[in-house]
Amino acid sequence: MIDILSCDNEVTVVSDAKKHTILIVDDAWENILVLKTILTPEFIVKIATNGELALKIAEMQSPDLILLDVVMPDMDGYEVCIKLKANSVTRHIPVLFVTSLIESKDEQRGFSVGAADYINKPFQREVVNARVRCQLEVKMYRDNLQILIDERTQELSRSQDATIFTVANLAEIRDPETGAHIMRTQHYVKALALYLSTSVKHSNSLTSQNIESIFKSAPLHDIGKVGIPDHILLKPGKLTTEEFEEMKTHTIKGWETLNMTEQRFGPNTLLRYSGEITYCHHEKWDGSGYPRGLSGQDIPLSARLMAVADVYDALISRRPYKEPWPHDKVVAVIIEGSGKHFDPDVVDAFVALEKEFQDICTKIKDFS
Repeated sequence: MIDILSCDNEVTVVSDAKKHTILIVDDAWENILVLKTILTPEFIVKIATNGELALKIAEMQSPDLILLDVVMPDMDGYEVCIKLKANSVTRHIPVLFVTSLIESKDEQRGFSVGAADYINKPFQREVVNARVRCQLEVKMYRDNLQILIDERTQELSRSQDATIFTVANLAEIRDPETGAHIMRTQHYVKALALYLSTSVKHSNSLTSQNIESIFKSAPLHDIGKVGIPDHILLKPGKLTTEEFEEMKTHTIKGWETLNMTEQRFGPNTLLRYSGEITYCHHEKWDGSGYPRGLSGQDIPLSARLMAVADVYDALISRRPYKEPWPHDKVVAVIIEGSGKHFDPDVVDAFVALEKEFQDICTKIKDFS
């Protein structure tokens, strides 16, 4: 729809697509008509005659501004405003209370529930237009600022991901036979975490934000291998006792590197999870692992997830010293390790997800 506005003998064509939408909420039609008359030339106007309808329109159509009557039957304006601000979809829509209540306590109550401003009855065209435009300008500024913040956040996240992947590959590039190991284990870990996050036992620690941090941290689990001599790291045969002891130090070398970084730049969620996974992914549930001999829940959950992911991928993949094992045999080994090598909860999740593990392994092939 195209509206033609006339002002001082000049004609301006205004497209509805560029107009702001204002929702008027009032149970009195005389008030609605007055506000609609004032606002219609410049804005798209929506109408709700009760609080319940207002909430539905606000959520479905996301108006740019809401003019909300305070005194209404069933659900008054204060309650409507509280519900608007409690809803993630509508909480950012500015609300202007329209009311004949002019006591200071009434204004204080309105501001306390989230109102941006007041318009008093009887309505004055200049006041209504001025306050509406003011709030719309503030909203536009906030919206544009949020877009800028989102863009910068995404850019930072991409840079962070690229840096982690590059650093992780420093370890993998020295051992090309491991191919896409870091990418596959990253996805195995995320699948396990998502599955366990639905349980009451793990829901608090495996929030969506924490799962994303674990996912991003997982590729660094073997970063300490950059400190292992080539004659050990690339040896095609079985390691001697002395060589294996040196190989085990990759967990400590990796943790020390990440710990120094955290000391230099301060606490960081990604560094914390990276440190946990790097240091502890070779610990075993029964305490027979390394480097610290931790057991049970003393092993960080992130590392317990990686333990299953790491072993699965090592066994299912070709290595200089072995051919790839069949999936069923690998599953049997991991089930056998439940309560000994692995956290039983993580093994249960793995069994439930074994088809997904197969799919990940198939999709993310080794590269040469």
